[in-house]
Amino acid sequence: MTTEQWILLIKRLILGVLTIFAIASVTLSLLQSLGQPQIQSRLELYQTNLLLHASEWQGKSTPQESKPDLKAAQNALLGDKPLKTALEQYQDARKSAQTTQLNIAAQLKEVSEKLAQFEGIEDADTSVPDEVKIQLQRSKQQQQLQGLLSQVKRLIDELDLRIGVLQAQQGDKAAAIKTWNQFTPSSAPAIDGLSVTKDSIVQTAQVLIGLWSEPRRLLPDAEPQIQKNLDGWFRYRALAKLYQLQQNQDALVSLQAKEQAMAEQAMFKLALIGGIPGVGGVLGVGLLIFLIVQRLLQGKQSLLATNSEAPWETPWNWEIIWQVFILGFFFIGQLLLPTLFHLLGLNPGNYDVRMKAFYVLVSYLLLASGGFLVLYFSLKPFFPLPEDWFRFKWRSNWILWGLGGYFVALPLVILVSLFNQELWQGQGGSNPILPLALEGRDSVAVFLFCLTACVAAPMFEEIFFRGFLLPSLTRYVPVWGAIIVSGFLFALAHLSLSEVLPLAMLGIVLGIVYTRSRNLLASMLLHGLWNAGTLLSLFVLGSGSN
Repeated sequence: MTTEQWILLIKRLILGVLTIFAIASVTLSLLQSLGQPQIQSRLELYQTNLLLHASEWQGKSTPQESKPDLKAAQNALLGDKPLKTALEQYQDARKSAQTTQLNIAAQLKEVSEKLAQFEGIEDADTSVPDEVKIQLQRSKQQQQLQGLLSQVKRLIDELDLRIGVLQAQQGDKAAAIKTWNQFTPSSAPAIDGLSVTKDSIVQTAQVLIGLWSEPRRLLPDAEPQIQKNLDGWFRYRALAKLYQLQQNQDALVSLQAKEQAMAEQAMFKLALIGGIPGVGGVLGVGLLIFLIVQRLLQGKQSLLATNSEAPWETPWNWEIIWQVFILGFFFIGQLLLPTLFHLLGLNPGNYDVRMKAFYVLVSYLLLASGGFLVLYFSLKPFFPLPEDWFRFKWRSNWILWGLGGYFVALPLVILVSLFNQELWQGQGGSNPILPLALEGRDSVAVFLFCLTACVAAPMFEEIFFRGFLLPSLTRYVPVWGAIIVSGFLFALAHLSLSEVLPLAMLGIVLGIVYTRSRNLLASMLLHGLWNAGTLLSLFVLGSGSN
């Protein structure tokens, strides 16, 4: 073999090993996401909290003649029985949390049993070093699972407090008291404050029982307990009941004024997060029908048929595609950067939300920079590239393609998401940036999240998946096949099992927009609009959670 052949063989061996690692890493991440809750479940509770606030809106500043119209609009936005709807949502969330609790408990039991098998192993026993390492790893895993189990138990307790308030507000005091009576003080020693927290929730449950039972019982620390363990609408309802029993009219009037201000804001926020996808979805359905009818009537002269069968002129073979995808995306993102951050001692779990947002942005910029370098040096031998590659045509109709693609994507992704929710039943994980954005209250963090999701991500992912991968695949499969394959790889790259189908649908729409427009600006605009809409919903829901 010549030197050149040896180099080629070594390169293929390295790529083969990295491919095995990439497949194993992606598979492990997807399997791990199975036991994690979807953010959609949390979003539904956040939206339910807004709905509860909005249900208290009385519109006192509204003219009397407009009150019937106001009530009709409120019913259209909230439904006829918002409390019943909210109770069902919270009960569903509790069932989902119980499922998660059982899964974590089963994993914890399995790890604990395996640890027990190695209790007799001494660190100094050099004959079983591998077993010692496994024992240490399992011990760390056991601690992580115990922490997760404690968090889920805390969540279930918090949900039970709120379920009881909803039951009481609907007049079912017996069910509410039964729900609160299931709390019992913890007799176990405090571990990381867990039993202290448990006892605090028990005290709050006793306060609520006193407020709604017959005869009434006012505990001396009622208000601090309500303030500590209840928030939003639930806190308002409990405090209103307390002030009524205390005959504290001044505090009650002040509370009602604050609640009306919150209710008015909630109505606006619900209209905003429901109106944008609602109006956009209707426009999208109309546009989709128009495009389908036009395709049937005009055939190859229609918009959907534009460039639909025209492959790119691809001068490189499958090996370059393999090299760019494995090295430029998975090697850098799944191995190089995590190893580098570990060696630097960076632990984002200890950061506040602003530092986490900065960490996410820097991580993404490093991933994009490394990916672009791999892409550049992989394609350099083929310069100059054919005309259709990586085109940014400012003087074209890319804005129309991007906006049209966004409107069409809305109903399609929503439809797939509804099926997806039924399929995964609240499990399957979510993009880790979404909970950070949902809980973010820092303006700098919000700006950094927007910069990452609405600028950096669309630029890198569109150049990588639509600009390079999709056209390269047209050397081997038809354009429609390249759109589907690149769409699913785009979805899998997000490493969340529950998001594969919705993101694949979004990736397919992005692919159609790019293949028809032959302009990366169009798919970047669509991608940026989609992420911006998602972040807007998260920020609005998060801001109305308390």
